[in-house]
Amino acid sequence: MNVLVVDDEILSVELLKEALNLTGYEVAVRENGSEALAYLRDHGECRIVITDWEMPDMDGLELTRRIRQDSIGHYVYIIMVTSRGGTANVVEGLEAGADDFMSKPFHPSELEVRLRSGLRLMSLEASNMTIFALAKLAESRDPETGAHLERVRGYSRALALRMGAEGPLRGEIDTAFVENMYLTTPLHDIGKVAIPDYVLLKPGRLTDAEFEIMKRHTTEGAATLDSVLKVAPHASFLRVARDIALCHHERYDGTGYPRGLKGRDIPLAARIFSLADVYDALISKRVYKPAYSHDVAKNLIMEGDGTQFDPYVVEAFLALEETFQAIVESQGRGM
Repeated sequence: MNVLVVDDEILSVELLKEALNLTGYEVAVRENGSEALAYLRDHGECRIVITDWEMPDMDGLELTRRIRQDSIGHYVYIIMVTSRGGTANVVEGLEAGADDFMSKPFHPSELEVRLRSGLRLMSLEASNMTIFALAKLAESRDPETGAHLERVRGYSRALALRMGAEGPLRGEIDTAFVENMYLTTPLHDIGKVAIPDYVLLKPGRLTDAEFEIMKRHTTEGAATLDSVLKVAPHASFLRVARDIALCHHERYDGTGYPRGLKGRDIPLAARIFSLADVYDALISKRVYKPAYSHDVAKNLIMEGDGTQFDPYVVEAFLALEETFQAIVESQGRGM
């Protein structure tokens, strides 16, 4: 397992390297957050980051926020090492996205225990990859979507993080909500496996009758996930997946489908994902439309503020324009 140590103090780095090497970890070192982000983007095998809080250029707190916002492609377990004490600092670090804390000076046995916690979390990602593989199966029937799944999960996580950090809905969004969204958004169109090819793969606009058939992908997907929920009723991520699959085509003004839900009656996860999904459709090429620029997509989303989209989700989107564009740049546009 590759561990990235981010610290500008030579003594701290050497102590961490020695402790990590003794337990069999491979260690990479960077002196600040900017260098660390560049390393993570180039080294997908790195799954654990141990970062100091106070560093030049970009400190550990900002590095943690950026890791959670960026589309790195997998979960990174973050341990923050700091001499800061007090509940307020711990809360600030956790809100930024840190998974664990370790005080200076640290004891090697404490480091080993905290790393084992990170490895347990990493083991859970196997289930994440299974979910993603199932979503890819549905996506494989629609060759136009490209990296759609990767992009929309990145947009959704960024929106949820922003809304959980500030704004009137922050009380409804915690770390579990954000990670459940990231885990399950790839299942939003799982119901398309039940749609016949003559509708799903039609090269052009659908007739009214065909569109009614296409709408069924929402209820078919929700029914599939509900059947799994009956077996695992305590799996909260499956409820989020079901809500998104069923409601991601609902509109804030009540004119969407399949149930015509309105406003806050639409599950929050679906309200967030709806904007992410529409944005990606707008900036992607389709047989019936060209790929729109970010500015055109932005204007169209703003036109839907309060009608198609939850105003608070639109507000978060406008604050995250650069993040959305960075995700598109890293994943490529849909074709």
